[in-house]
Amino acid sequence: MIMECSSSQNQEKITIVIIDDHPLFRQGVEDILRLEEDFEIVGIASSGQEGLSLIRKLSPQIGVTDVNLPDLNGLMVVRYATQEHLPTRMILLTAYDDMVQKVLAFLSGAWGYCTKDIQPIDFVEKIRVVMSGYYIFSDENLTSEELRNWLAWQTGEGQNQQAENLAQISPLSPREMEVLSLLTLGQSNKEIARQMGISYQTVKNHLASLFRKLGVEDRTQAVLYALRMGWNRMPAVKSEDY
Repeated sequence: MIMECSSSQNQEKITIVIIDDHPLFRQGVEDILRLEEDFEIVGIASSGQEGLSLIRKLSPQIGVTDVNLPDLNGLMVVRYATQEHLPTRMILLTAYDDMVQKVLAFLSGAWGYCTKDIQPIDFVEKIRVVMSGYYIFSDENLTSEELRNWLAWQTGEGQNQQAENLAQISPLSPREMEVLSLLTLGQSNKEIARQMGISYQTVKNHLASLFRKLGVEDRTQAVLYALRMGWNRMPAVKSEDY
């Protein structure tokens, strides 16, 4: 489902595209934002690919997207928009309050990360905060410098003097490194299985093995470990793919 909405002549309004595959939630977000006189919904999409197409075509000021979407997840939508230097400021609105998703979101170029339990009045305010030039997540509004410092702290940048040397040493097999690389793109086990052409269970086996080798307990710790060690640098995406 993809829908373009008629544009008003008021150029002062904040133009918004909404991307979410759950009709009830998508409608709720739309209804909330339409109550604001300075907001204008210019497009609505139910998948990542449709949403990216709308953003490319309409150049809204704000893009609100879920993370888990059909065909192209929200993190990838953000990365395409960032890499193509589109003017849209992307805000992820997700059910998951997950640290690694937050880190990957901002490394991908997002301006905001909000969980779906946010109060409507607070979400409306967050959009205005983003338009004023601040990055948002949880209850914090950050300047670009503050965000850089936060990301450096989360990924351990500059904390480990041996990181540059250790980055060349990996205890993982090539297949495990491939799985880890896809994890840093925010892909689910099913997405990894499809892209690598292997079974869901094989992905789980690779994950269990790499967790054991790295001495970590979950996906979050594994991705942050890889980022700290310099094994994964958020590789560029190919625009012609979508």
